[in-house]
Parts: sequence; C-alpha cells; structure tokens
Amino acid sequence: MVHSGVVRTETEAKTVRQSISLPVKTAMQVRTMAKSRRLSATRMLVELIGKGIEAEERKQREFFDLAERFRTERDPKEIKRLGNQMGRMVFGG
Repeated sequence: MVHSGVVRTETEAKTVRQSISLPVKTAMQVRTMAKSRRLSATRMLVELIGKGIEAEERKQREFFDLAERFRTERDPKEIKRLGNQMGRMVFGG
C-alpha cells in the first residue's frame, strides 16, 4: 500500500453524483484548464467549486467583520468610509 500523504476527512471521502449542464464556453474553459493541469474535467470542476465556496465564505466573513467595525466605530468620517465600503461590497462598484 502506498500512502499519498493526503488525509481525507470523513465528509471528503463520501461523494454524491451530481449532473450539471454548463454553457459551452464554460465547459471549454474547464476542459482547457484541466488539460493544462493534467486533470480530468470532473476533478477540475471539483477544485473550482471548492475554491469558489472558499472565496464566498471568505467574502462573507470579511463583510461581517466590516459590519462589526461599522457598528462599533464612533468617528463619523470613519463610519461614512466603512458604510461606503459596505455598500460597494453589497452593490458592487
């Protein structure tokens, strides 16, 4: 038996088969990325989805940290700046 050095948690070891439809352009990008990294398109999708989830969670944590700073701030100028920053996070810009 060869150990790869990768330890999987119990939830990572279990899988769920999922069928999705991708726009042609996206599917082509996934295949190109997978080929360049010598991965299957499925494995590439798993990695991209995982990174997307991490990014979304990070964005949410950053927003709540900013909201907490906004809530506790006393300086009116800093409150305005933080409020504007929150607005950009919510509405873009």
